[in-house]
Amino acid sequence: MFVDSHCHIDFPELHAQLPDVLEAMRANSVTHALCISVNLPDWPGVMAIADAHPNIYATVGVHPDYEDTPEPTVEQLLEFAQRPKVVGIGETGLDYYRVPQFTDQSMEWQRERFRRHIRAARQTGKPLIIHTRSAADDTLRLMREEGAGEAGGVMHCFTESWEVAQGCLDLGFYISFSGIVTFKNAKELHEVARRVPLERMLIETDSPYLAPVPFRGKLNQPAYVKHVAEGIAALRGIAVDEVAKITTANFFRLFGIPENTV
Repeated sequence: MFVDSHCHIDFPELHAQLPDVLEAMRANSVTHALCISVNLPDWPGVMAIADAHPNIYATVGVHPDYEDTPEPTVEQLLEFAQRPKVVGIGETGLDYYRVPQFTDQSMEWQRERFRRHIRAARQTGKPLIIHTRSAADDTLRLMREEGAGEAGGVMHCFTESWEVAQGCLDLGFYISFSGIVTFKNAKELHEVARRVPLERMLIETDSPYLAPVPFRGKLNQPAYVKHVAEGIAALRGIAVDEVAKITTANFFRLFGIPENTV
């Protein structure tokens, strides 16, 4: 039994074929998926999918890549987080990758947005889903300054060093691996996947992006999360069933979801 802890099945590429996507999940023993919010205008579509399917859950938040979008307030996030199928705050975080020439001042809007999400998560008691890219130092700094450890959460699609992983683990966060962990050239990430305790690990697809081997370069979907588990099992020299069992239990524990929801 597998769980996809981070996907975007509301995106047009997958939503257009949603019945087939859900059937592929069932055929590949992927029992649950968490559909992740990236902005507020599209959030109703995320909720529509979650509300219509007992094994799909949702988050609320605004991704750091979305600059020209309504800014969420703490009050809005608190209000939307009251919906029964909303189990987390995010995805949120920092992403400096697409802005190669930036100043501290020019990225302050991202940091303020991140702070609001952390504050909302602390007030709701719902875990954070954190995205960090080319911004690990600032991400960890803000997590510490804002007390993100009180809410807990997951570092999604992790691609940073072991030192960054250790900093996140020290704050009580889980580390989630995507299809990137199956790429042959991801040597540093392979080492992180060997070292993160299984009890603090999640698996995800981040679909429709980052399809794992053997589907690399193709459209990704939640059914492929088992290949992420297979990649981690191979790196650690353990059975895939062990990775599946533990990461699934971690997902239900972190997000407070009863396992008998389907």
